Amino acid sequence: MWWLPPCFHGGGAAKGEGRDHFDPVPVSPAGASARSMSTATSSTITAPSGSDLTGSINASDLSADSIQRPQQYPSFADRPANLRVFTYAELRAATRNLSRSLMLGEGGFGCVYRGAIKVDAGAGDETPPPMEVAVKHLNRNGLQGHKEWLTEVNVLGIVDHPNLVKLVGYCADDDERGAQRLLVYEYMPNRSVDDHLSGRAIGTTLSWPMRLRVALDAAKGLKYLHEDMDFQIIFRDLKTSNILLDEDWNAKLSDFGMAREGPTEGLTHVSTAVVGTLGYAAPEYIQTGRLNAKSDIWSYGVLLYELITGRRPIDGERPRGEQKLLDWVKPYISDTNRLRLIVDPKLEGRYSIKSVAKLVTVANRCLARLPKARPRMGEVLDMVQKAVDVDGGAGAPPLHHYSSGGSREEGGSSKLKQEGKKGFHGQWRGGRGKGPLMC
Repeated sequence: MWWLPPCFHGGGAAKGEGRDHFDPVPVSPAGASARSMSTATSSTITAPSGSDLTGSINASDLSADSIQRPQQYPSFADRPANLRVFTYAELRAATRNLSRSLMLGEGGFGCVYRGAIKVDAGAGDETPPPMEVAVKHLNRNGLQGHKEWLTEVNVLGIVDHPNLVKLVGYCADDDERGAQRLLVYEYMPNRSVDDHLSGRAIGTTLSWPMRLRVALDAAKGLKYLHEDMDFQIIFRDLKTSNILLDEDWNAKLSDFGMAREGPTEGLTHVSTAVVGTLGYAAPEYIQTGRLNAKSDIWSYGVLLYELITGRRPIDGERPRGEQKLLDWVKPYISDTNRLRLIVDPKLEGRYSIKSVAKLVTVANRCLARLPKARPRMGEVLDMVQKAVDVDGGAGAPPLHHYSSGGSREEGGSSKLKQEGKKGFHGQWRGGRGKGPLMC
């Protein structure tokens, strides 16, 4: 079974105190996803080693209970979806016949292209300019990708929040070559948070105020999914590569192909085969397959440490003692004087240590060993807002330009898994040292 650092298992708490986290630092249809998970087939989890440290949890979602159900979200299917239905011919025209010059990325699902679609004008209005979109074209081979396509339409067709990537519509045509399944999203020109943290934007990184904004926006999106509707959605694959940035640098959750409807009233969890990304998935979910909203809370805690340190949760290219982020930060986070040692050096000291300390406290609560001890997303949002309030970085630019000397050390692995290569809503095209992307 996949091992997690004991520092987050709460063994150090005194008996009877009820503490299992670190002491706070003083002071119709539905969606495909650009990740290697789309071809997952194994239903077991084994301890990662070597190059597997950066891999995904390869577990099929074809568990016994999912096979027995005719569709993954029977209750979602009854809800109206406010989506535009495109023909395959329309989307080919929008992407210049799926031109390679417009290709933004690729993954196990297929390829993603930048495009422009016509927008209907109101009565008597002038014709509005075309809308820029990202068009995801599902590879016709593979059941898992089709399941994710269905899930994404089901989820994004019924939700509406400024911190969730908007699904504009979909295509479900059949032609002489077989089924054509495509998804059309709003275009996100500033790429993913992972692109900026991992060094793919050479010479720049997200500024500290921008990282706080990402934390806040992600919390808002998760709170909406968990608490603000008459049903609950568990995201199940929260990570920096699934947080995209729009033209105004608003952060939005994307890739809902792994999402699940939460447990109904009276139930504590839903049982499912384990899917997700190593380093982000909650330990109890990996061990039991029992899923609830507290699994997302754990992933959010990992995300906070990634924003603080600029490091990936698991990085096989680092020295052995630094490969697991949660294990590496443990010695530093109980002492404010040592806290600066884990802050991303690319920030070059331009951050508020008070807001860092507050964010560390939030992360530790989210990483409580017992799921019941983790806060609800509404509580998390309130705590992150307080960290933002003490920062005083309002009006700061979203990017910080750093000296080139530290870029390689913090650049992350060059052996990127498929989900780390996508960047499909922005300009970046593929991993470093790679040739042209192929569909």
